[in-house]
Amino acid sequence: MEERRVRRLPLYGRQGKFTYRLLALALLGQSVILSFFALVARGNAIAAGRPEEGQRLLWVGLGLALLALVASGLMRRPYGITAGWVVQVLTWASAALVTAMVGVALVFSALWVLLLVQGRRVDAIVAERERNGATTASEPVTGGAETAPTGD
Repeated sequence: MEERRVRRLPLYGRQGKFTYRLLALALLGQSVILSFFALVARGNAIAAGRPEEGQRLLWVGLGLALLALVASGLMRRPYGITAGWVVQVLTWASAALVTAMVGVALVFSALWVLLLVQGRRVDAIVAERERNGATTASEPVTGGAETAPTGD
C-alpha cells in the first residue's frame, strides 16, 4: 500500500521545473485579468462621480498587475513562490476596494493552489522516473506488434 503524506504548501524555496512553469503561467494570466479589473474599477468610479477615486483604483490595480507580472518572472528563484503568495493575498485584499475582486481572488487562489499541488506531484513523478532509469530515447518502445505488415 502506498503511503501518502500530507505536505504543507511551500512559502519559500525552489520549485521543480514543471511547477514553476505552471505557477508562472497562472500569474501571467492573473496579471492580465488584474489590469482589466483596474480599468473597470476606474470606469465605475468615474461613472459614480468619483474621478479621484477612479485614478487611485486604476494605479492600485495596475500596480498589483505589475507585481503579478514580476512575480511570474521570479518563479525560478527561491523567493518567487513567496512573491506569488503575496500577489494572492493582495488580490484578496483588493476586494475591500472593489467587491467584484472576490471572484477573481477566489478563482486565481484556487488555481494557484491546484497548480502548486499538481505541479509538485508531476515533478516528483519525473524525479522518480529519472532515478529509476526509465526508458530513454535510444531504447525502442514497442506498442504490442513486433513487426509491421509488409503489405505483400
